[in-house]
Amino acid sequence: METMGNMRRTHYSTRVTEEMVGQEVVVAGYIAKSRDLGAVIFCDVRDTKGIIQLNFNDECPRDAFEKAKLLRTEYVVMAKGVVALRESPNNNIPTGKIEILVKELKILSKADTTPFEIKDNVNVNDELRLKYRYLDLRRSNAHEGLLLRHRLAKIARDYFDANDFVEIETPILVKSTPEGARDYVVPSRVQPNRFFALPQSPQLYKQLLMLSDFDRYVQIARCFRDEDLRADRQPEFTQIDVEMAYVDEVDIQTMNEGFIKKAFKEVLDVDVPTPFPRMTYQKAMDDYGSDKPDTRFEMKLCDVSECVANTEFAVFRNALDNGGSVRCIVAKGLADKLTRKEIDKLTDVVKTYGAKGLAFTRMTADATSSSFEKFLTAEEIAALHAKSGAEKGDVILVVASEENSVVYAALGALRLAIAKKFELFDPDQFNFLWVTDFPLFEFDKEENRYVAVHHPFTMPKDEDIDKVESDPGACRAKAYDMVLNGVELGGGSIRINNPELQQRMFKVLGFTEERMQSSFGFLIEAYKYGAPPHGGMAYGFDRLCMLMGKKDSIRDVIAFPKVQNASELMTGCPDTIEQKQLDELYIALVEKQ
Repeated sequence: METMGNMRRTHYSTRVTEEMVGQEVVVAGYIAKSRDLGAVIFCDVRDTKGIIQLNFNDECPRDAFEKAKLLRTEYVVMAKGVVALRESPNNNIPTGKIEILVKELKILSKADTTPFEIKDNVNVNDELRLKYRYLDLRRSNAHEGLLLRHRLAKIARDYFDANDFVEIETPILVKSTPEGARDYVVPSRVQPNRFFALPQSPQLYKQLLMLSDFDRYVQIARCFRDEDLRADRQPEFTQIDVEMAYVDEVDIQTMNEGFIKKAFKEVLDVDVPTPFPRMTYQKAMDDYGSDKPDTRFEMKLCDVSECVANTEFAVFRNALDNGGSVRCIVAKGLADKLTRKEIDKLTDVVKTYGAKGLAFTRMTADATSSSFEKFLTAEEIAALHAKSGAEKGDVILVVASEENSVVYAALGALRLAIAKKFELFDPDQFNFLWVTDFPLFEFDKEENRYVAVHHPFTMPKDEDIDKVESDPGACRAKAYDMVLNGVELGGGSIRINNPELQQRMFKVLGFTEERMQSSFGFLIEAYKYGAPPHGGMAYGFDRLCMLMGKKDSIRDVIAFPKVQNASELMTGCPDTIEQKQLDELYIALVEKQ
């Protein structure tokens, strides 16, 4: 192996152009492919921008030609030569019309045979790719996600800076507070038996910054939550965190619509229409069975409870008698495609969400078949068909449950499964909307108390403030989520700035005075010295990158992601630590029971 010596790269591969024919350049990178034809050797050298061909021919200095014979894939090289037109152009790459006639070659590093081929769309399992993530990231389509992420972060900083936001870092070692997901905790060596938490978000700090007279704050913030993983969730993730003072919901929504509009135009050249549509939480649930509805296709939920209000069919009767509902969706024109076998598969989908089964009616051109209509009267069948709008060629799919949350979740998931399977939406379409007026509280049956839907600092709707103690379940919040194609991009709220109202909220949530002071005393104290009205929101930065890059998982836009069990395969963490470290932290290990 050699050193660079006095040789220095002059150009990235794709910045060598036809206009430079005859000029001398120096390029550097990995050998992507080498072809020894005897009298001439062709090598593709790959750098972070792309690929360019090196040509070693009979005019090449002998020492460079001999070294070229040694080249293998993933060797690291630096080559000096003259730009020339290729005799056989390759129109599939940007540099396909030119090559470099090599005059000098340095082999900077040799490489063993890699565990998998370094190319796009390589057929290798995720575990192997993530174990050798540094190799996986050499692929151009792996680069794409991180380059998009870099560009989007710059656009965010420029946009918010232009709108008078100040970027402020908040602590990573913070106080563990209740009413959220599970914390990651960090033991303190200097204060035995005490712990920091890693922040689930900068929520309290950004509110305190509003009380510090920084009335527009932004941060691309690292956050941590110890929760189960899925395609769009990681234990450590990034938010674009925003807070503003002297604003209402529309001010915050308008500001953030502006960022989205700028980002999509600059990155994807897509014109996003603003303002985004608004939809209340209740309408989203009633129409789509989800508080993050995908509005690229119809197939809305239909409440047919009234149509079967007097039914003797036990499944529907039990649901209605116990305070639940009977609802359906109609798969328009899919009667020939949604066979009984396919419907059985969809039954498994709704059972995942707690439904006991899936009733159906297939209305083909030849006949109508149903799993439940024989138990209904002719009047009930006619009413159900009329209410649902079903006609020949359609399939009615019905879920009944004594818990409306089960009906919503099951049908919401069902409509998505059908839409994906039968390609009922345009994958290149971007449908944004705001979901507003979320419930302020929800009742936790296990804990037998109300908990905050968002967090305890969310302002109730003005008209619902008087109901905070008397009817918590009816209170709506000044909270809003930004939704894109069925994915929650981010959410936020107007915050409580009245200390008295904040204490009322804590009491409804079951906080004792002692617990209130222990967990949030510093915030309550701060509010005594004047707090402007304020609010904000946070985007899932990883999710935004994933959707804009049309990736399947946020792992594709994170350099070194975790896998399903929250471990990193490349380094092998989490791992054990030495007993000396445990002793310093006053930690004793116990066997898991």
